[in-house]
Amino acid sequence: MKRSLALLSTAILCCSALFLTGCGDNQANGGKKVLKMATEATFPPYEYFENGKVCGIDVDIVTEITKNLGYDLEVVDMKFDSVILSVQTSKCDIAASGITVTEDRKKQINFTHPYVTAAQVIIVPKESKIAKPEDLKDEKIRIAVQQGTTGDSYVATNLHEPLRYDNAGLAVAALLAAKCEAVVCDSEPAKVHVSKHPEVKILPIALTSEEYAFALNKKDTELLDGFNKELIKMRENGKLQAILDKYLNAKPE
Repeated sequence: MKRSLALLSTAILCCSALFLTGCGDNQANGGKKVLKMATEATFPPYEYFENGKVCGIDVDIVTEITKNLGYDLEVVDMKFDSVILSVQTSKCDIAASGITVTEDRKKQINFTHPYVTAAQVIIVPKESKIAKPEDLKDEKIRIAVQQGTTGDSYVATNLHEPLRYDNAGLAVAALLAAKCEAVVCDSEPAKVHVSKHPEVKILPIALTSEEYAFALNKKDTELLDGFNKELIKMRENGKLQAILDKYLNAKPE
């Protein structure tokens, strides 16, 4: 998303409890191996809960790939700060959570080929005087972000210290409650939030442009190769675009 690594010590504390009940080594399931996908399911349309099940773009893509590679898929929901760590420590096999490719992350894990181009955008009240990214440089403007995201990193590095929330929904709620003047988050989730709250809008100029990819442990080169080959096939046969169109071009309810 998108998102940048938080402090390792904090992530370890958050992730350890989840590993006891969620992630773990691959287990046999009717003769098939189980591939564990780490995600943070408050990021529609890439991952979100519907009828008690995690759905979305990332889930559909990874489901298609794991099926072709001969795996059953198990989706493990956790805080975003723990998603990449779960792959680094081999507790989960792949991280799929609208993860932005960055040079810092490349040092920690391997990325598949990118599967979509996204952006960080700015949400403001419809009557706001904030009209462009440069306006956010005013330190009197309180900017809300999701903690650990690339939006968080960009705002803290290039603007000023943001207000951090566990997910983008909470950041938007803070905007609606006048606890901040702007929210910076990923473009597609931003569209979902704005569709539900007509009193806010997305500024027409994006803050950044970025690519999403899936993250794997650096030792899992065979699995990385398999995923990349399947992504190429999906792009060539139209299945990847069909999944993107299913969610990104859908009319909001």
